[in-house]
Amino acid sequence: MMDVDPRQYENVAINDNDIHNIVLSYLVHNCFKESVESFISCTGMKQPADCLEDMEKRKRIFHFALEGNALKAIELTEQLAYDLLEKNKDLHFDLLSLHFVELVCSRKCTEALEFAQTKLTPFGKVQNYVEKLEDFMTLLAYEEPEKSPMFHLLSPEYRQQVADSLNRALLAHANLPSYSAMESLIQQTTIVRQCLNQELGKDAPPPFSLKDFLKS
Repeated sequence: MMDVDPRQYENVAINDNDIHNIVLSYLVHNCFKESVESFISCTGMKQPADCLEDMEKRKRIFHFALEGNALKAIELTEQLAYDLLEKNKDLHFDLLSLHFVELVCSRKCTEALEFAQTKLTPFGKVQNYVEKLEDFMTLLAYEEPEKSPMFHLLSPEYRQQVADSLNRALLAHANLPSYSAMESLIQQTTIVRQCLNQELGKDAPPPFSLKDFLKS
């Protein structure tokens, strides 16, 4: 594929096995265990049993983080990949910050402050975390933190971002791709379209849109 002119990609035949691998990669990445088992059964593909076992553990960790139960997510992460958070300080901070946010949302301000002092403040020794700490501590200055300038830290989108980062880190720790093959293909397609736009100008194909592609 690397030797093919990007403008000729639409004419390249795609092997069924390649499609199966892309779909399986997506299902494994997103912890769809039942779908993985059904897909393997239907296609006759082989998948190591330990992958399914680890997938179930990742799924539990991912959902705990997504639901804001960061302490449980940390506990299970340390069981599955004991040195991951020790090596990935950014991720560890983000998970601890999720618990802080949950305390703030529950109006447990005293408990949130104590947690910040014991668990988050030590990160302040590194300059990269100082601004982040200030952003989170700002939430305590408001009776309604949802109306603070840092309200986005309370959003489901922030929890999703941290949960996704944790999932990718767990995959990398298990020597698996951090991104699914489908995500990589979409990224590559987007870049190719951008390059063609620059090269061909008005004659270039429209920018790639997954939404439009799925409608076609």
